Amino acid sequence: MLSNIYSAAGLWRDASKVRALMKDRGVIREPGCSFIEHGNMIHRFVVGDRTHPDSDKIYMKLEEVIGKIRVAGFVSKTEYVLHDVEDEVKEDMINKHSEKLAIAFGLMMTNAGMPLIVRKNLRICGDCHSTAKFISAIEKRTIVIRDCKRFHHFSNGLCSCGDYW
Repeated sequence: MLSNIYSAAGLWRDASKVRALMKDRGVIREPGCSFIEHGNMIHRFVVGDRTHPDSDKIYMKLEEVIGKIRVAGFVSKTEYVLHDVEDEVKEDMINKHSEKLAIAFGLMMTNAGMPLIVRKNLRICGDCHSTAKFISAIEKRTIVIRDCKRFHHFSNGLCSCGDYW
């Protein structure tokens, strides 16, 4: 948490020190993962995941969907990437978050109009929250994301949390 606080404040050197200390002490952060059920199986995704058998198709679908929502006015919120890298790299990193991969998979595997239900082990970031709102409007789908704090019901470009998460 301290590393994220330093990163959010732009104190990259301090964040790096905390991460190095964590590594030296064997502290391991729990990776964010998202789960979606399909075909009597639970499909698990982590950021940048390429282990799924359909990962090439999932990434193609994700690119297609991100292209559609950009046309509708979506702009990535790269401030949620807490790494000292260029903006283009931040956008690439944030576009590979686990819930986006799970949503893309769900869009590929289910019929139009069917709701998508995604579970997460951590809180949804602001960029993924905004992305899900846009996707629900563009794809005309209900998307439910259960993070560690609450249920988010996305429909017609709105979320049941009222953008309070």
